[in-house]
Amino acid sequence: MSDTARAPVCVFAPWDDIQAKPLIQFQNVTKRWGDFTAIDDLSIDIYAQEFFALLGPSGCGKTTMMRMLAGFETPTEGKILIDGQNVAPIPPNKRAVNMMFQSYALFPHLSVADNIAFGLKRDKMPTDQITARIEEMLSLVQLNKFANRKPHQISGGQRQRVALARSLAKAPKLLLLDEPLGALDKKLRQDTQFELMDIQEKTGTTFVIVTHDQEEAMTVASRIAVMDHGKIIQVDTPAKIYEEPRSIYVADFIGDVNLIEGNVSRTTEGHATISWAEGQNELTGIARNDIIPGSVATLAVRPEKLNIYTSRPKDQSNVIKGKVLDIAYLGNMSTYVIETPTGQQIKAQVANTRRIQRRQITWEDKVWLSFTETAGVVLNQ
Repeated sequence: MSDTARAPVCVFAPWDDIQAKPLIQFQNVTKRWGDFTAIDDLSIDIYAQEFFALLGPSGCGKTTMMRMLAGFETPTEGKILIDGQNVAPIPPNKRAVNMMFQSYALFPHLSVADNIAFGLKRDKMPTDQITARIEEMLSLVQLNKFANRKPHQISGGQRQRVALARSLAKAPKLLLLDEPLGALDKKLRQDTQFELMDIQEKTGTTFVIVTHDQEEAMTVASRIAVMDHGKIIQVDTPAKIYEEPRSIYVADFIGDVNLIEGNVSRTTEGHATISWAEGQNELTGIARNDIIPGSVATLAVRPEKLNIYTSRPKDQSNVIKGKVLDIAYLGNMSTYVIETPTGQQIKAQVANTRRIQRRQITWEDKVWLSFTETAGVVLNQ
C-alpha cells in the first residue's frame, strides 16, 4: 500500500446537511388562474450547485414553477426566496437568474460570438472584458472554431451550446432550462446530456431543468422532483426515485415496472408479504412501517430485477410461474412478457450475453420468474 493516504471522496448532498442554507426556497407557493390551480401549496428547497430536475407529465405545473422563478409569473400565495431574498418585487431582468428556452431564441443575423455577447453589451460591460468572456464561453462549449458563423450555419446541437453559452455569459446564480434538449435527435440528446453535466460542474452554476423525459432527468440531475397536478409527489436522488419510490405513481412514472396488487398477509421489520393470486407463491418486498397486515398493497418490481428460468428455481422465496407470451429483442437486452395462469402480464429483462441462436427460452415456453426480497417495494398509496 502507498504511504500516502487517499483523501475521502466528498459526496455532494447538501440536502442531508441541516446546516446547509438553500439557494432557492418555495414556501407554501400556490398559483391560480381563476378556478384552475396550477401549483398547490408547494414547498421545496434547492441548493447551490445542484442540477435539479422538475419532472412530470404535461400540465403538472413544472413550467409554471420555472416561470415564477424567472419572474414571468407571480405566486397567488406564498413566497419564493433566492439567497434568502423574497424575489416577488424584483423584475425578471434584475434577478440573478437566466433562462434557456427549448427554441434557443438565437438572433439569426448575429454571429455565434455576438449572440453570446448580446447580454454583456446591454449591461455595458467594458469591451476587453466582453472579449475575454466570449473566449471563455466559447472554450467552455467547445465552439471556438465557429465564433464567426451565423446560427443557420451550425448544427442543432451546436446552436443548443451557443444558447447555453449566452445564458451562462452573465454568470447567473441560477440557470433555468426549459426542455433544452427537446429539439435534438435521441443520439445527440444523450451526448449533450453529458456535456450539460460537465459544463454545470465546471461553472458551479445551479441548474434547474424542466423535462418530461425520465431518462434525461435520471442522467443529469443531482435530485429529481416528480410532480403531478401542481404538487410534488417525491423529491430524491435519481437512485432513490428509481429504487425506493414512495408511491405507486412515482414507481409507475419512472422507468418500466411491474405492479402486482394483493393483500398483505404479514409484515416483518422493513418488509411486507402479499398474497396475490391463487396457485402462486406469496411475494415479499421492502416496505415502510405503515403497511399493515390485512390491507391492500401493490408490489412494484423492475423488469431487470427478475430472473427467468426454464425449471422451478430452488431456495427462492419470490417465485412466479407463467408462460412466455412475447419477446422483444432490443440489441443489448431482451424483454420477455410472461403471462400468469390468471392472465396478468409481467415483464422480465435479460441482458443478451449470448447470441440469439443460443437462447434457451422462446414463445409459449413454461417459465418461472424469481427475484430477491430486496428487489421489490410494497406500496400502499
